Amino acid sequence: MNLEEKLKELPNSAGVYQYFNKDGHLLYIGKAKVLKNRVKSYFKFTPNLAPADKLSPRIYKMITEVKSLEWIIAPNEHDALILENSLIKQLKPKYNILLRDDKTYPYIVIDYKEDFPRLEITRKVLKDKNIKYFGPYSTGARDMLDSIYEIIPLVQKKSCIKGKEACLFHQIKKCYAPCVGKISKEEYSKIVDEALEYIYNKNKLIKKLNERMLQYSEEFRFEEAMKIRDRIKTIEKSQIHTGMDLASNDNLDLFAIKASKEKAVIVRMFFRDGKLASSNHDYLKINQKELDIDLNEAYKRAIINYYDNEIPLLPKEIVVADEIIQEIEELQEFIKDRFEKNIPIIHPKRGKKTQIIKIAINNCNELLRLQNSNATTIYKQLQELLNLSYTPNRFECFDNSHMMGQATVGAMITWEEKFIKADYRHYNLEAKDEYAQMKETLIRRVQSFEKNPAPDVWVIDGGETLLKLAIDIRNSVGVNLDIIAIAKEKLDFKAHRAKGSAKDIIYFEENSNIKRVDLLPSDKRLQFIQRLRDEAHRFAISFHKKQKRKDDSKISLLQIKGIGEAKVKKLLLYFGEFEKIKNASFDELKIVLNEKDASLLINYFKTLDN
Repeated sequence: MNLEEKLKELPNSAGVYQYFNKDGHLLYIGKAKVLKNRVKSYFKFTPNLAPADKLSPRIYKMITEVKSLEWIIAPNEHDALILENSLIKQLKPKYNILLRDDKTYPYIVIDYKEDFPRLEITRKVLKDKNIKYFGPYSTGARDMLDSIYEIIPLVQKKSCIKGKEACLFHQIKKCYAPCVGKISKEEYSKIVDEALEYIYNKNKLIKKLNERMLQYSEEFRFEEAMKIRDRIKTIEKSQIHTGMDLASNDNLDLFAIKASKEKAVIVRMFFRDGKLASSNHDYLKINQKELDIDLNEAYKRAIINYYDNEIPLLPKEIVVADEIIQEIEELQEFIKDRFEKNIPIIHPKRGKKTQIIKIAINNCNELLRLQNSNATTIYKQLQELLNLSYTPNRFECFDNSHMMGQATVGAMITWEEKFIKADYRHYNLEAKDEYAQMKETLIRRVQSFEKNPAPDVWVIDGGETLLKLAIDIRNSVGVNLDIIAIAKEKLDFKAHRAKGSAKDIIYFEENSNIKRVDLLPSDKRLQFIQRLRDEAHRFAISFHKKQKRKDDSKISLLQIKGIGEAKVKKLLLYFGEFEKIKNASFDELKIVLNEKDASLLINYFKTLDN
């Protein structure tokens, strides 16, 4: 069925539609109250099927590429909105505006139910009126908290309050030892209030840290002074200078979006009790070659993406820096349904709120200026070299490890400005050969896209064959994801691994073909990809060794019971791992062993279970 015939089949129902190009690659996902009306509005039908005249340049270009479409019917427009957001995060369509998944942002929290409460970092939301949250923070939360504990003598550890004697923290004057009654609840609450001041006023915190850094330097405690210096840099990077408050106790969330020729950025500011409690920003992923931004779509994505998660403290109003007309009632209904609370979305024209909008826009402009000044960064160079869809920011790199089929594991590491070790993953694998192992690893990663959306780039430790495998797996789920592979240069059919001189080969895809590029060992682009590959290899090897130690401890039991090393190797080569040997039937064991040894094993495992 061609596209024109497909358009005639569109239903009068709410739902989600998906556009695909001639190669079956996903271009765009949208939602509609009435699918037939919305989808047909993209086209004109006379004299021939073509893009409608009043489309934006970006969407016009997208429609010229559309060769097929699919749709999913939803019970109502609200459900279609939620489904649309979920699919966009999972599949990363080429022409949709893409944002980071906000659920990863941490909060600083304090529980006033405790007699001597502490400040902690959490990603969990508990509905309790005695718990106060600050955030969310994209960067700097841990540095802020460590700094506050450096300056303010709060209870340093959860376990401290349960102690029966004053600990080292009291001796070095970092805690007043409430555990042994050296400070009252009332006096301690004043210390907590002082600590909260540093959360509300980051300039005050930075000033205090500078004083502490100078003190450490004068005392020749240079290592500690450098730690303080690094914290200051991170906190300064994360903050927005307002120099004002709202002169009220209002809770507001503010969203501002701005685009330049190279990039688009969103700034979020969170006012609590009339003061700026936290702020964060993200760069929006838009097709770089046809950059024009639909502000309605951008604000819609930003608001749904953020409020689709548990929010510990809801605002009284949501302020947007631009007037968005389309779907504002729908967004308000989405938030009401999500939190059972009416929260208006407003674009103020006068008053204090217009001043904080100006501050947010100024910060957008500064972030774009800084990003544009770094337009030739390694990421931009990689995009140009390897024909990537976007300037990448988040990478995942995969490797596998085993020894003679024993303790076979897969590993995934994550990079986003630095190695994100909390997002590393390892996999116990069933497959025996390298190809099947990588296939199993990547399929398991694809199956987790719903909970953990795809990155910008996959880096595969392997050559052209494994790259083709990864592309096939990606295409099978329809996600837009750039993939590259890195393979060791082979000398005399052996991988050349001399450090500093290994001429690794990079493979990438261009117009449905696999191409290779050979870079000098000194090339920074190659070194960056090598760094990802080496970290994935390290992580895979460390997990393999851990699993092998477990297997070795179990296998040694077999040898004690009269099954020698040669027979153990036969068993492992056939069954793959100890647990499968243990669960094998007598007839299965007889394939590898004689009847006597098979009976010996069966009886031995029975004694283990007993």
